[in-house]
Amino acid sequence: MSHASHPKHTQSADLESRRRRSTAGSSELLWDHEPKGHRRSSQCDRLCVAGAHPEMVDTPSPFTSQHFGHFTPKCLSAHKPAVHSCCAEDAWQEASCRTTIHAENEVEAHKLANNYKFGFRKWKSHVTERPIEDRSDIVKELHSELNFIKPQKGSVVSIGNVLYVLFFGWWISSVYVLVGLLMFCTIIGIPYGKLCWKLSCYLFWPFGKALQKTSSLIRRCCIKFPNCEVIPEEVGDSQSTEVKETTPLLQSPSPVTIDVPASAPPSQKSRYWCRVGTYVWLVLGYVPLAIVHCLACILSWMMVFTIPVAKMNARILSIVLLLPPEEIQIRPVKKLPGCETRVLLCCYRAFNWYYYKYTVDGINVFAVNLLSLVIFTLVIGYVDRDNSLIRSEVKFATAVSSIIPLSYYIGMGIASISAQSNFAVGAVVNATFGSITEMTFYITALLQGHRAGSKCYGEIVKAALTGTLLGCILFVPGLCMVIGGFKHREQRFNSRSAGVSSALLFISVGGVFAPTLFSKAYGNLMCEGCNNPSGNSSGPFYCTDCHYDLSENNHSLYLSHIEPLVYTVSVLLPAAYLIGLVFTLKTHSHIYDIHVSDCHGHEASQHNPVVHWSRWRALVVLIVATLLTAACADLTTEHIKPIISHSSVSQYFIGVTVLAMVPEIPEIMNGIQFALQNNISLSLEVGNCIAVQVCMLQIPLLILFNAVYDVGFVLIFSDLHLWASIFSVILANYIFMDGKSDYFQGTALTVVYFILLALYFFAPSPLGC
Repeated sequence: MSHASHPKHTQSADLESRRRRSTAGSSELLWDHEPKGHRRSSQCDRLCVAGAHPEMVDTPSPFTSQHFGHFTPKCLSAHKPAVHSCCAEDAWQEASCRTTIHAENEVEAHKLANNYKFGFRKWKSHVTERPIEDRSDIVKELHSELNFIKPQKGSVVSIGNVLYVLFFGWWISSVYVLVGLLMFCTIIGIPYGKLCWKLSCYLFWPFGKALQKTSSLIRRCCIKFPNCEVIPEEVGDSQSTEVKETTPLLQSPSPVTIDVPASAPPSQKSRYWCRVGTYVWLVLGYVPLAIVHCLACILSWMMVFTIPVAKMNARILSIVLLLPPEEIQIRPVKKLPGCETRVLLCCYRAFNWYYYKYTVDGINVFAVNLLSLVIFTLVIGYVDRDNSLIRSEVKFATAVSSIIPLSYYIGMGIASISAQSNFAVGAVVNATFGSITEMTFYITALLQGHRAGSKCYGEIVKAALTGTLLGCILFVPGLCMVIGGFKHREQRFNSRSAGVSSALLFISVGGVFAPTLFSKAYGNLMCEGCNNPSGNSSGPFYCTDCHYDLSENNHSLYLSHIEPLVYTVSVLLPAAYLIGLVFTLKTHSHIYDIHVSDCHGHEASQHNPVVHWSRWRALVVLIVATLLTAACADLTTEHIKPIISHSSVSQYFIGVTVLAMVPEIPEIMNGIQFALQNNISLSLEVGNCIAVQVCMLQIPLLILFNAVYDVGFVLIFSDLHLWASIFSVILANYIFMDGKSDYFQGTALTVVYFILLALYFFAPSPLGC
């Protein structure tokens, strides 16, 4: 049966069936039902496909780390009763086994495939450049230059434009008035004084006005709209040819245009750079205005949502103020629905909420701006050593905050190298740098505690380890479920792959807390003071500050039994991690049966993609970011002492919240983006991956470091850490077992997490703090 003769109601019913399972709404992945090479009831599946969609045959494209193609999803539900009884159950049970992901090129395909591999950090941002014409209209608007007159919808009077006047317009305009008066006083600079006054009025309210040139112009008008107003277009000027069009102005096809000769410029005009007044202007006028515009650029750029103001000031400083004053005109802009016109500057609004999506060379604008915080932290931390200028608490806050952008750059570097390399290189880079941020802090804290002779730093490290576990098991999945549940009624994920991660979590927590359970069974219970209020020897004794003493008064138990157990666990946990890698990537790779297709629905182009960061550039970024992270971690541990000494909050709480979750903020944002795109599977894997790496890689590395350089790190946790972690793993496994999620389940995980935080908040500080 041909496609043309296929009944229309069958096609619509099949599409509706897939839509109900929340697959058609996903912009990032589609689920299919049969693991390649491991199908059950294959004959039944063929009958299912043939009965419902004869044209939809099993045509999976072969996929390796460097190839991608198309995958035609098989039917997920039968439309004939006899066929339905045969294959519906098997198809539903295998619904989370096949994953179809959309990729724009082979590098992005490799990165997306790595996202589904066990042990790899999950990353959302693109590692290759995306053509601006393929982006959404919102993103095109964000990256467009302010040198075009575009059809404007609505009024230019808006809250954002009014706020521009309050925060920028009035003082920039005032400076122009003062500079204009100065230029009038020089006599020779009168033309520039007039220009300053015109620009003063323009910059107070630049919206709906255009700056244009009056010479060396070609006027372009549309034959399609012969009555539209024509505004000249700048061409061929040495000061402005760098600025190119990056955004199409019209959604409709480009109108036919004709060139209208501009009026000839006056003859016998002296060259601009041969005038004496030009250099008077550059010294007395351009310099102070450059300072003003640079300040406005910095302020508006740091505010992110006012980046159009930064672009406007940058164009005025680099183009407008370097042109002859007689060539600059200000003209109001009317609605020109069919005209395409380029000018010097034209701005319609100063504020746009969507600038949180703005990127610079593939890097989010917030990560770019926070680099200034890193520099500020290093300067005040290592220059003001005696805290004479800035308090220690402020240095601690800035040092902890500086770890956020550095974690972003480390993650971007890992994703870039992994996407451009084979599996072996990607696995090594992930294992080496995946936990580098946390390990740097833990090691510097242990060294600081060893130098200070305080056990408090070791307890804070244990609290941070536990806090990372709790956050990644409860808070990250819960938050992603809640946010994703508000947009998608119900989300499904691969329950088999989640089961692998859950089993590894059980192994991890069991191994990490095995020495603690052993100490509870065989350690000596020590109490600071016991008394008998009744005075009767047979009456009850009340003891305070009781704990299991293992390191000082019971060396034989620790050295002979607990320490060998710790080293045994530190060997078994990485071995279990490697076995999990082999299981999910080799012997049972069909659990992550991934097929990649072009996101546009046609055969993708085979040209080489342009990556933001090459392998070597990504490696340099990784190394530099790691060194800066080490410096910020050193400042954090150096200035944490006032926090733990004078704070009324338990040190447990500080370790479990601030020190544990701040480095994971980039990962949390990735998980939220996955959830919003109906890819809850990767959102859950974000937390599971971090939790497994904490137990199976980070803690064994800390044990190895302590064996080489004894800093007093003992793998024995408090009762609160023990029972909170065990309860969290049990609860998370119960929530994940059905392969479905909604905002209520996410709320349950999040509430339990905050209950545990309340326990830590009111808990007494650990011994030695």
